[in-house]
Amino acid sequence: MSWQTPSDLKYARTDEYVRLEGDRATIGLSDYAQDQLNDVVFVELPEVGAHFEKGKPFGAVESVKAASDLLMPVGGTVVEINEQLTDEPELLNSSPYDKGWIIKIQVDDASEAGSLMDADAYTEYCNTR
Repeated sequence: MSWQTPSDLKYARTDEYVRLEGDRATIGLSDYAQDQLNDVVFVELPEVGAHFEKGKPFGAVESVKAASDLLMPVGGTVVEINEQLTDEPELLNSSPYDKGWIIKIQVDDASEAGSLMDADAYTEYCNTR
């Protein structure tokens, strides 16, 4: 295993992570996912104020290998976007859990995070793909 899975995060099967902070959450793309994508060259970000249900696309990421939709791991309203990704999409590769976060949301229902994987389960999931 050459990727990191911080234990304070929850992970979706679609490789997005969630850092819950009360009724807010930071959402990004896991280290495993960025490793699979290779060099990220573009990130499509939603508008602040946009609302997305769990499982719905909120943006996209393009790399030299592929393009992928970003799916909401929990429903909510976008309160902040990482505008730095517009000019530096490679932050998803170099710093997925710190500088490479994608959006921050106001969470609709924090209990939706209960269906997400913890770090151990996500690591096991990634190792079986």
